[in-house]
Amino acid sequence: MTQQAIRKVAVMGAGAVGSFFGAMLARAGHAVTLIGRPAHVQAVQRDGLLLEMGGRVEAVRLEAGTEVSALQGADVVLCCVKSGDTEAAAQAMAPHLGEHTLLMSLQNGVDNAEMLARHVRCRVVPTVVYVAVALAGPGRVAHFGRGDLAIGALPGGTASSVGEWPTLQALVDLFASADVPVRIVPDVAVELWAKLLVNCAYNAISGLAQMPYARLAAMPGIRDMQRDVVEEVIAVAAASGLSLSLPASMEAVAKIAAGMPGQMSSTAQDMARKKPSEIDHLNGYIARRGAELGVPTPVNRALHALVKLVESDYAGA
Repeated sequence: MTQQAIRKVAVMGAGAVGSFFGAMLARAGHAVTLIGRPAHVQAVQRDGLLLEMGGRVEAVRLEAGTEVSALQGADVVLCCVKSGDTEAAAQAMAPHLGEHTLLMSLQNGVDNAEMLARHVRCRVVPTVVYVAVALAGPGRVAHFGRGDLAIGALPGGTASSVGEWPTLQALVDLFASADVPVRIVPDVAVELWAKLLVNCAYNAISGLAQMPYARLAAMPGIRDMQRDVVEEVIAVAAASGLSLSLPASMEAVAKIAAGMPGQMSSTAQDMARKKPSEIDHLNGYIARRGAELGVPTPVNRALHALVKLVESDYAGA
């Protein structure tokens, strides 16, 4: 597939991340359809998607709907649903995806792409997302920092193989036309785990404290806890056959606070709205995987349990 062959892009689960990247593609002239919740969709249909970025607000016109069937005929689909909804979303999308559709998993966690691939017949592209965004209200997304992606091949293929490279390069070109940098990485699993590691270091703590990254990083006790979290994630990754560097990982954790000091984690945003978070696929995943592999993960297990305790008080949780 070439960029010229990509005529329609659809976003499944148009929350903050999906709406941002959908808006970036649409404002560059690409045909984009958002599939999201009714209030968000109605606002987009009425006023356009309001994109807050760089100190200004821009109304981006694009299609929006609430039914999964709206992704019919899409050449590229960005799957941005919460990790806990991945299997249900895959089953719902499957009848509407063509064999040549490219399904990108723009999700937290490390196993969503493989789960999607078990249910769909098209090619799935694991995608690591680096962006600070939030829904500022129905039909409105606010951008706070970064906005780049890393992509690769599912296990069994390599990013440099003859079959994968043109596909991945077409996605690089597509997003480049919308000023979204995309890197092709040789081992996307390592990149996914590195992102998971940072999420485990920040999300639960930010959510429980309802504090932004810089506030957390300013406290020595929290930095010590983050190091414990990181060491546990590295140990679980090693037992899973992946090598992550402790110095590089701690540097990445520090850079998040320096680069996005006022950002609240997605878990914190969910908890503030009293909605279930993705914690089962972050610290909870590390706790479960560690138990399977015989790797102790007491800090990740405790953070997961504390977030679940708070969430247990939400209505309908």
